[in-house]
Amino acid sequence: MQKAVDFLVQRELVFQRIIDQHGLPVIPSRPQGFATLVLLILEQQVSIDSAKATYLKIQDCVEDISPKHLILLTDEQYRALGVSRQKTSYIKGLAQKILDQTFSVELLAEMTADQARNSLIQIKGIGHWTIDVYLMFALQAPDIIPLGDIAVVNTFKELFDIHTKELMCLRAQEWQPYRSMATYLLWHHYLRSRGRQISYTY
Repeated sequence: MQKAVDFLVQRELVFQRIIDQHGLPVIPSRPQGFATLVLLILEQQVSIDSAKATYLKIQDCVEDISPKHLILLTDEQYRALGVSRQKTSYIKGLAQKILDQTFSVELLAEMTADQARNSLIQIKGIGHWTIDVYLMFALQAPDIIPLGDIAVVNTFKELFDIHTKELMCLRAQEWQPYRSMATYLLWHHYLRSRGRQISYTY
């Protein structure tokens, strides 16, 4: 962590100002596996707190968050738990692929970040934002910049006066190979400057 921070503050004065103002960020971590992918699907386009509440309701309904248990819940049960029809289809589709052995979440840990992305993007409902966060939180990939994340994009605009994703991507190339740490610093600023604090664990 310190090596990444040292590298970034030498490349970008903004990161030093974030650390001076807010301290160092906590590095989010989630377990590898199906359950984390389910939580990330639930987190798409809603707040983390809302998704976590829904996840905990599902957890209370089944023996464990596993493909064999979630595939058995009916659409009506999912709806009663607050899961949209679309996200229900994504969760059940992912569970079915694992049960059919056409996708292995365990094998992702043995892949490069690009290989894992290519595997995950084949699954309906799992886009680049979900993949980026899984790579960062579960696989601890060091060089990810999730430009599908609203907080990252808004912080880019605020701190760097950069307003297109193309230019954001170009600027972030200067932060390789530690773009994940740069992302954590941007998130850290976004939350702390708004008086917010988020727990990424569940």
